[in-house]
Amino acid sequence: MTTTANLTRAEAAERSDRLTVRDYRVELDLGGARDLRRATFGSTTTVRFASSGSTTFLDFLGEVRSVVVNGRELDAAACYDGARITLDGLAAENEVTVVAEAAYSRSGEGLHRFVDPADGETYLYTQYEPADSRRVMAVFEQPDLKASFSFTVVAPTGWRVLSNQPAARSEDRGDGTVRTSFGPTPPVSSYLTAVVAGPYHRVDGHWSGVLADGGTLDIELGVLCRASLAEHLDAEEILTVTRQGLDFFHQHFGTPYPWGKYDQVFVPEYNLGAMENPGCVTFTESYVFRSAATRAQHQGRANTILHEMAHMWFGDLVTPRWWDDLWLKESFADYMGAHASVAATEFTGAWVSFANRRKAWAYTQDQLPTTHPVVADIPDLEAAKQNFDGITYAKGAAVLKQLVAYVGTDAFFAGARRYFAEHAYGSTTLPDLLAALEATSGRELGEWSRLWLQTAGTPTLRAELTTGGERIVSLDVHQSGTDPRTGQAVLRPHRLAVGLYDLTEPDGAVALTRTHRFEVDLTGESAGVPGAAGLPRPALVLVNDDDLTYGKVRLDADSLATVREHLGDLREPLARSLVWAALWNATRDALLPAGDYLDLVLRHGPAETDSAVLGGLTVNASTAVELYAPPALRDELRVRLGQGSFGHLRDAEPGSDGQLVWARSLARVAATTPAAAPRLRGLLNGSEAVPGLPLDPELRWALWQALAALGAASLDELDEELAHDRTADGATQHLAAVTSLPDADVKAASWETLMTPGALSNDHVDATLTGFTQPWHRELTAPFTERYFDALRQIWERHSIEIASRLVRRLYPGHQDAVAGRAPQDDPVVLRTTAWLEENADAPAALRRLVVEARDQLLRSLRAQEAARP
Repeated sequence: MTTTANLTRAEAAERSDRLTVRDYRVELDLGGARDLRRATFGSTTTVRFASSGSTTFLDFLGEVRSVVVNGRELDAAACYDGARITLDGLAAENEVTVVAEAAYSRSGEGLHRFVDPADGETYLYTQYEPADSRRVMAVFEQPDLKASFSFTVVAPTGWRVLSNQPAARSEDRGDGTVRTSFGPTPPVSSYLTAVVAGPYHRVDGHWSGVLADGGTLDIELGVLCRASLAEHLDAEEILTVTRQGLDFFHQHFGTPYPWGKYDQVFVPEYNLGAMENPGCVTFTESYVFRSAATRAQHQGRANTILHEMAHMWFGDLVTPRWWDDLWLKESFADYMGAHASVAATEFTGAWVSFANRRKAWAYTQDQLPTTHPVVADIPDLEAAKQNFDGITYAKGAAVLKQLVAYVGTDAFFAGARRYFAEHAYGSTTLPDLLAALEATSGRELGEWSRLWLQTAGTPTLRAELTTGGERIVSLDVHQSGTDPRTGQAVLRPHRLAVGLYDLTEPDGAVALTRTHRFEVDLTGESAGVPGAAGLPRPALVLVNDDDLTYGKVRLDADSLATVREHLGDLREPLARSLVWAALWNATRDALLPAGDYLDLVLRHGPAETDSAVLGGLTVNASTAVELYAPPALRDELRVRLGQGSFGHLRDAEPGSDGQLVWARSLARVAATTPAAAPRLRGLLNGSEAVPGLPLDPELRWALWQALAALGAASLDELDEELAHDRTADGATQHLAAVTSLPDADVKAASWETLMTPGALSNDHVDATLTGFTQPWHRELTAPFTERYFDALRQIWERHSIEIASRLVRRLYPGHQDAVAGRAPQDDPVVLRTTAWLEENADAPAALRRLVVEARDQLLRSLRAQEAARP
């Protein structure tokens, strides 16, 4: 990214002080999009704005043809530096027109172009957050300079064309194209605008709600996907969740849905789960299930639908002023996705998977040396791109859940309603939200905000139980925490629950059942639970029962012994999820050996009824074996995980979610277990039949990729599989399999392709990275270690930030073995990483952050291996 492309917070604030943007008229000529020889499209932007200064600049990434300021043409070559268009001679009121050529994207940034291998059709969609609308049109690329946008799009005849507002008129131009004009949007940030075009399949729906004056709000709904995926689109389930979400938010947010229509488009090669473009939400088409899907996958999709819908208010109607307050929209949407799933849909287990999987993302991110407060310091756009992370989303949502426990649900939603009413179509910062919540809750939230939102790091929570005989003498809850940035202790206020569990036989079978629950306000280092005194000694003490707060929970020795034997007997899904989370945190922190964690998963995993949790357990088990197990034990643990996965697959109820999860686990571990190859072939050819197991494309490709990684599949066999699956996903999975072959020439070719900007689409970059980084190929990839460090700066300079970030993260040589007598910090790759950081102190901060995080994850891996050494 060039220097001027990386807009700083200070520059944005200065520009905002000088400008008031009235509106944009944007014309895009996509009539030649089907011709892949045409790398660009026409973009004409007319923007009207007031200015208190004589100069400013527009943002654009492309080729500028002409710039006209208030009727005066500027020298485009002189005023455009490749990222900024300098405007001078401004008046109080101004009109600027920029005629330009913008590039079609293959990276998912800007206007992405995709050709469907199933039918040859071309599909387009935009993706801008945080700052890629400038790849399509000339704009003031910052969230607080909101304006009305009117789009006009020329596209091939027969295509559907969508934007944020309904189409106002269409004109057949008689040359094989149609010109479609859309109505003006309400004031909105440029990164939230959208254009989607192509022969998309569409299913229509409708929603209506009663307004405060007794009238009716009618919203037209649309669900769209590529034509070749139409048979797999379960539009009715999607529309049902959509209507349920609109019912819920209409009732609880007070402000009627403000964007006129609600289209949801499932698009190919998408970098995100979804994007909250008002009235035209885009989703990854992995949510269109062409293979068997677990209930967890359906729940995840529903959660994402509701997350994006919450953004129509949190983020779109009221937008963070700058990316420091990104959490103002993402944390709220993450919280609302789970809350509304439980309150309004059939997916009432959303908080269970949140506690186990979503918060695991937060705990991982929050323990890195680059951790940051929920309210982050974002000095520029590159930093903003890196902060769409587990803290901004999952930790922020967990902290909001604690806030709801602190102020009460009614006060929380009343505060949200006040916030929307006061700041509709505006931009805000943290004090604006706190003022609204303080007004409705009657609580002073300044100190709460300082401790939870403006410090970093993960609290650790534990119970201390003192007993006399078989009775409790005292029960205390302790917390500890340090802000890694300052090294200072941080004690946060927690409203939490403590559960006491004992072994019972309510129906003749052993159950680990909660017998008592206590709510505790923990504000200092410790707090007593006086109500527990005199009660029978419990088998399990669970701190943060019901998952009201954010913090790593440490199980005491007796509780750990209980769950080793009886975790599968713990029948409450949320409590079970919390115990699993505690065990995984202990494994990552080198307190529980990887082999012990694997044994727990294999022993108690089959009793897990939540497929999201079970899926997470099997992934964690693989991670534990590959990263946290001592090298001397790794092959044995791989075999145990593979055999256990197959045994549980065979024993699971035919056609069940559990059967599918264990099958996926088998495919994953088999890629490192040569003895598993005959079994995989048996599953593929039917000789190893498992009743009820759906051998559909997703699972077949997973099995073929494992065989390829082992060198047990030929290129001809992989090509034959592709011949039976001529789809976009088939092509991507085939590439992952081909690049998984354990061959030095394949590795070299993959490396060269990955290093070449634009050689691969974003999805194909991921597929090639998957093949290149197979964990069983450590010896084949070891020669690329030095090449990785030599290439880092070039990767960052030559590739877009999206693709560069993937390359830096995934090519890092993080699969290393601890050696007896050698400290983790003396590992050769750790030393090489440290040397690179010292030699490249002037490297872009976002690049350095990724390298620092990779080193820390490697150190964690080595410490865990060392601690578990036999």
